[in-house]
Amino acid sequence: MHNLLTYPFNPQTILKKRKSIRRELLASSGPCASAEARIDKKIAVLGGSTTHDIISILELFLLDFGIKPEFYESEFGLYYEDAMFSEELSAFAPDLIYIHTSRRNIAAFPAPADTPESATELLNAQYSHFETMWEHIAEKYRCPVIQNNFELPFYRLLGNRDAWDHRGQTNFITRLNTKLYEYAAAHQDFYINDINYLSADYGLLQWSDPFYWHMYKYCLNLDAVPALSYNVACIIKSIYGKNKKALVLDLDNTLWGGVVGDDGVDGIEIGRETSMGQVYSEFQDYLKELRGYGVMLNVDSKNDEENALAGLNHPEGSLRPEDFISIKANWDPKDLNFTAIAQELNILPESMAFIDDNPAERAIVTAQVPGVSAPVMDAPEHYITALDRCGFFEATKLSKDDLSRNEMYKANAQRAELQKSFANYEEYLLSLEMCARIRPFEPVYIARIAQLTNKSNQFNLTTRRFTESEMQEISGDNSYITLYGRLTDKFGDNGVISVVLGRKEGDTLHIELWLMSCRVLKRSMEHAMLDQLVHRAQRDGVKKLRGYYYKTQKNGMVKDFYKDFGFELISSDGDDTVWELPVAGYTDKNKVIRVNEDE
Repeated sequence: MHNLLTYPFNPQTILKKRKSIRRELLASSGPCASAEARIDKKIAVLGGSTTHDIISILELFLLDFGIKPEFYESEFGLYYEDAMFSEELSAFAPDLIYIHTSRRNIAAFPAPADTPESATELLNAQYSHFETMWEHIAEKYRCPVIQNNFELPFYRLLGNRDAWDHRGQTNFITRLNTKLYEYAAAHQDFYINDINYLSADYGLLQWSDPFYWHMYKYCLNLDAVPALSYNVACIIKSIYGKNKKALVLDLDNTLWGGVVGDDGVDGIEIGRETSMGQVYSEFQDYLKELRGYGVMLNVDSKNDEENALAGLNHPEGSLRPEDFISIKANWDPKDLNFTAIAQELNILPESMAFIDDNPAERAIVTAQVPGVSAPVMDAPEHYITALDRCGFFEATKLSKDDLSRNEMYKANAQRAELQKSFANYEEYLLSLEMCARIRPFEPVYIARIAQLTNKSNQFNLTTRRFTESEMQEISGDNSYITLYGRLTDKFGDNGVISVVLGRKEGDTLHIELWLMSCRVLKRSMEHAMLDQLVHRAQRDGVKKLRGYYYKTQKNGMVKDFYKDFGFELISSDGDDTVWELPVAGYTDKNKVIRVNEDE
């Protein structure tokens, strides 16, 4: 990651050096930021105020996150007109629309003579203006929408009464924001950019400095633009599967104060007895809450394992050894431990963030493991803010599988331990007592299916990305064969972990998407998916399957997938290949998973 774009960043430096930063990012060749690894996205920014600088800084953060944007920018203040009527926007065909409005775009506020009823009518009229636009966008563009909520006024005509009186602007904006939140909760692919929080975090008076509105028609302080753009970029990278999945944590002076090997368990600071002990306890509580939302916790500590476990079992701590997927407490270099943890979890190293109070250790890990983020942890009382403001785990979707991620990966560790006791791999697979549910797309799983298409990179043959709306539309289209795969075994439920999507054309099924979560690799789930795909193709009169492999920097592990499954190579263009398999005479390949036994 570019060091000027990591929190806490200097807004003046970013604004001043934006052109040189952009050149560096476009020229970079690291595994996270290379041109090959980046995904291209067309983003429309529809502004109720000036947006030029917002777009230029947003581009930097997106490039740093591995997204190469192409922008459409509305004319000043014409966000509604462009959304509803613009032929240029229609021709642009956006992948995502960001609506940058603010308090300055609220048409009218209640007047002193307004009754509660008339104030509510005014509120509903203002809300309807926006809802009409969102509904039109959903119908016409079928793409994700990011909508600013509204920041509070920087003055209060009624003083403290402004918060609860029906005529107060503070009250009006709070009620209007609530209606936005209700819409977001009820509609897929609609997200709130919370400038109400951002402005409070930045300082409302500074954020809303009227100078920038009257001089430049910016609804916020120019120095606040990087904070706004970063927040929008975090939402976008989450939508397109660029979130982190795990934390790798140091122990001494990170999860507790002091060095457990020197000070002993009784000598470390954790708990409610001292001020610093309270600080570390609060940080552990924060991490425990993150774990509850599916963030995987791991340990990478220079320590004797016995001392590390003793520290984690401190009676005043809220984190316990069982809260971690992998604990590496030894004297090996931390970058080697970090890489080993990634291999154990079967995720890419850049999917994890490194949390360590020692700047030298952070520098070593980020230098030796490209793409890893290691936020500055300068003082224990700032640890939560330092980690939270990075936006590593921006939650645009929260599926049941997300919330169960820790349990799923801990179960994987149990499976790996069991495997060591078997000399025959097929016997090991049979011992897992695996059951799969492989079915056409169902509404209850659409969000998870779309999420997988935007996350899975290693076992993904075409790396096509889909929104929920697109997946919903495809699931009802008879010209497609769709399958999701859910796998359980005696250790637990892995959730929805595989998706196949094929388009019928004559007697051929074109496999436009085939992906699988790497946490179930080499367990024959791919065989079970192919068996079911062939059966459904035969039922629909399909004579042959045509599979496509498009090489990316991360999916090399499946370049021979179709060859290994008996497909015949029919054409190639460099590393991109096309394969075919006749369905007549096909013999099932899965021998170890019981499939659809509940039907």
